[in-house]
Amino acid sequence: MTLAIETRGLTKCYGGRPVVHALDLKIPVGCVYGFLGRNGAGKSTTIKMLTGMVHPDFGEMHVLGEAVADLKPATRARIAYLAEGHPLYGWMTIDGLERLTRPFYPKWNKRLFDQIIDHFELPRRKKVRRFSNGQRAQVSLALGVAPDPELLILDDPTLGLDTVVRRDFLESLIQIIQRQGRTILFSSHILGDVERVADRIGIMADGVLRVDCPTEHFKEVVRKVVLEFGGPPPLFPKVDGVISDRVVGHRRELVIANYGDVHRDAAESLGAVSIEVLELNLEDAFIEYTRGPRRSLPVFDGDEPRVQSTGVQGAA
Repeated sequence: MTLAIETRGLTKCYGGRPVVHALDLKIPVGCVYGFLGRNGAGKSTTIKMLTGMVHPDFGEMHVLGEAVADLKPATRARIAYLAEGHPLYGWMTIDGLERLTRPFYPKWNKRLFDQIIDHFELPRRKKVRRFSNGQRAQVSLALGVAPDPELLILDDPTLGLDTVVRRDFLESLIQIIQRQGRTILFSSHILGDVERVADRIGIMADGVLRVDCPTEHFKEVVRKVVLEFGGPPPLFPKVDGVISDRVVGHRRELVIANYGDVHRDAAESLGAVSIEVLELNLEDAFIEYTRGPRRSLPVFDGDEPRVQSTGVQGAA
């Protein structure tokens, strides 16, 4: 398997605290990888290390087969990066930004750039500082894909966009994805967007990569179990795979990884009036997986999850 991105033991600390801890990340060529996590989980720091803007304290990073610290100019030209908030020179026009950017990329696709600008009906001679957030995102997308990159790194590209602009942006991104061999690392807080485009996801929690598996697999193995009682719910037995456990009135609501016979038997032993097992979409599964309190945090690596204790007990 050829890897577009590979890290080994990647670690970055601020104030003595690791914000990215011993990260082993492998993203195959041609993969659309959704990179997820709550605020402060370590996603943006990881992306900044991969793009060379932040230096790690420990570990190794390789992008397109080369160490990030030693990337050749020709290799850098095969990588595009869309930063969060789409920072652009406000005093420049679209034509000016193209003239500035184009010389760095020998494979600049003028026709594709013009197609994207025309598709979004963007005014070429208007100062960028007068553009809306959505228009800046569209310009960033055009600048990012015109070099015909093999690797496209997107840091929350649809944040702050309205629904219509976000959908147009995403549909354009899907068309770009469909071009053969392209790899995309897509970080976003909008899980519906990730679900539409990503074939694999990684979830960071407290600086640690807790999930690395196919998107559909993560959704399939995480279940919400609702136990209804006639009075105060009894404690749920301690079994592996329980991500969260909380009481709402006479209900005990659990989120469980790899729900199976052990969990079913434990639920039935409590004498619940009813037991309901619910499937979750990616957004709901992510929210339930990353919210507390929780007694254990399953780690999804490849096709099978394993449970790693966090030392945090579930709600009584």
